[in-house]
Amino acid sequence: MQQQQHREDAGATAAKSQQQHAGGETTRLLDRKVKELVVENKRLVEVPYTASLADTMNTLVANRVVAVPVAAPPGQWIGAGGSMIMESDKQTGVARKHYIGMVTMLDILAHIAAADDQVDQMNGGAGDDESASFSDEKLGAKMSAPVSAVIGHCLEGLSLWTLNPSTSSIMDCMEVLSKGIHRALVPVDSHMANVAGVELVESASSYKMLTQMDLLKFFMKEADKKYPHDHSELQRTMARTLAELGAVNENVYAITGRTRVIDAIKCMKAALLNAVPIVVACNSIEDDSKQLINGKGRKLIGTFSSTDLRGWHFATLQTWLPLTALEFTETVVSSPLHAVSPDSPTTESRELVTATAGSSLLEVIQKAVTKHVHRVWVVDSEGLLTGVVSLTDIVKALRVSLLGNEAV
Repeated sequence: MQQQQHREDAGATAAKSQQQHAGGETTRLLDRKVKELVVENKRLVEVPYTASLADTMNTLVANRVVAVPVAAPPGQWIGAGGSMIMESDKQTGVARKHYIGMVTMLDILAHIAAADDQVDQMNGGAGDDESASFSDEKLGAKMSAPVSAVIGHCLEGLSLWTLNPSTSSIMDCMEVLSKGIHRALVPVDSHMANVAGVELVESASSYKMLTQMDLLKFFMKEADKKYPHDHSELQRTMARTLAELGAVNENVYAITGRTRVIDAIKCMKAALLNAVPIVVACNSIEDDSKQLINGKGRKLIGTFSSTDLRGWHFATLQTWLPLTALEFTETVVSSPLHAVSPDSPTTESRELVTATAGSSLLEVIQKAVTKHVHRVWVVDSEGLLTGVVSLTDIVKALRVSLLGNEAV
């Protein structure tokens, strides 16, 4: 009887081992915790609710980030989306700060665009005339506004979430970041240790920021590891093409090489976009330089992104606002602040980060991570736009593929 039980146990162990070799690596991978994603991340960069927009922009540039949470005294504000995310004293647990929202570079740019609209109205709509450009004094007045005044100018500012580092799994993280949420706060020494998944309520002594880019860096490293089985589910998914995964968004809106920076910002705000492709302008009446156009089938020549503004302090605003978006993208690489990392002060030449529908998911992730871009333009063999793949699209495709091939 004992021998029979031993054989059954041995058979069950072998079956379990075979199942793990056949794809169980993915199950274990997705069950691992969020704390692994933020091990190397620095402490949270934030700004007080009283900080001016100029100071906030300089903080973003100095820390090479495109978004910061806004902190206020507890009990005086309603947090974004009703969130109650507090920083508390580690010893006493008494709340010291309340994070009331997230401000991105696009929020600040949208505020600048609104200022330009007001100037256009005062000048009878003469927006194309250089005389209509707002002065340093007017721009300075707008940028002296408190950062709390622009929370929610763009929808992302109203998304303030936390993921518990010890109880939230990689799958929980993927579910959140596949829905268009670009970042979440991860508490350190959380006072809510048993909560799993994404939360609007949290109290901790400090936080770190977790982004979509952090998640993709993690998967890129995992895909390089040699598992016992040569064809892990993750590696198979990473080897699939964008077309096979259905990851390409064919609705791609663009601006032309004639579009001014200020007009590009207005277009991005209106369409809730953080970046737009720049395409060759034609003489068609449809190519309004102040409006987004359908970029599909057009020749790609550049990218205008809110991320590019990390290379410029507030004091330089007046120098680049009159430029076209294409001129700006060619100028921005000359700024040492735009270097890919503080350790490599030299800037890279401005190159287009593209893929084809036949590119593998791993190839696209590697391009996004190494070039630190938040979307990859999809082109055909002639360099004509066919679509775009954002980090949200990548996370979504990765999650759906892994879930479809593994019982999680």
